[in-house]
Amino acid sequence: MVMKNIYRDVEHPFAQYIRIIGKGKTGSRSLSFEEAQAAFAMIVRGEVLEAQLGAFLMLLRVKEESPEELAGFVAATREWLQAPQIAVDLDWSSYAGKRKHYPWFLLAALVLAENGVRIFMHGASGHTINRLYTEEVLPVLGYGLCQTWTDVEQQLNQRNFAYMSLDAYCPPLGNIIQLRNIMGLRSPVHTLARLINPLNAQCSLQAIFHPAYRESHQQAAKLLNYSNSMVIKGEGGEFERNPDGRCLVKGIKNGELYDLEWPMMFEERHNAEDEFSLDDFIAVWRGQKAHEYGESAVIGTLALALIGLQRCNDPEEALTLAQQWWHNRKAKQKIKAGEQMDLFA
Repeated sequence: MVMKNIYRDVEHPFAQYIRIIGKGKTGSRSLSFEEAQAAFAMIVRGEVLEAQLGAFLMLLRVKEESPEELAGFVAATREWLQAPQIAVDLDWSSYAGKRKHYPWFLLAALVLAENGVRIFMHGASGHTINRLYTEEVLPVLGYGLCQTWTDVEQQLNQRNFAYMSLDAYCPPLGNIIQLRNIMGLRSPVHTLARLINPLNAQCSLQAIFHPAYRESHQQAAKLLNYSNSMVIKGEGGEFERNPDGRCLVKGIKNGELYDLEWPMMFEERHNAEDEFSLDDFIAVWRGQKAHEYGESAVIGTLALALIGLQRCNDPEEALTLAQQWWHNRKAKQKIKAGEQMDLFA
């Protein structure tokens, strides 16, 4: 990821980008799209020193990335990836992990897949302690983790759903995101990874934890010419609707920006989980156990995705269809039919 320091008497080519964002309160500025793209191309190619990488990431963290910088970083990453052409409806990023509630968004994604929506999900695990990550839960649900683009295509063709970690599809960024526990802070990689959409899906779903990042994501997606995109303040930072609060979507529909606020689904807040038991989580998926908060989170997240996909025209229609799909999910129907084996096939 980094190279040895041979620049003692001449300036390193990357130094100019650190200087632009780090030259004091009056001398510094944000990078242009072109500068950001060039700088990040050097990073993913391993052409920077360790000290430069740390300085660059933390200066950006303090300054906060502009939409132009985010878009430039993503453009450089997409160029490095050279991902194959694989047909996908939804690009679903999952980088936060869950701390207070189960990953109900996973059940929403699997219900969409059951109904013919092709979903590519990507994420990372372990970069923030004391969180439950998608990569830990998918195998329990009967879904493998893809290691190659061939795996992705096969799983999409078989089950309309595929998950690939950042480590697998972009090792340079996978290494950087793991610096979280070394630096003590998240880096811009936590933000830009959500925007990569490597397979050019019809619609991109992104969630943030800090509300201020909603607009940055929306504007960056616009600069990247994404036709359809949705950004929300998701529960725990994942693309999951919190039924206990209002949900503001900052989106793009057919290339046009829009804002849409969804109302609370409950007046009173639900308690966080005391502890995670994936047995209970699976029981809800199978229809063997009820969970008011969780099932509402699934339905609400499903409805958001249906709007993003333009399968429904308004939130009320989307919620109705989401409820139908959740009620008719295969795992529940197999239990009703007395099938105890191979529940996830």
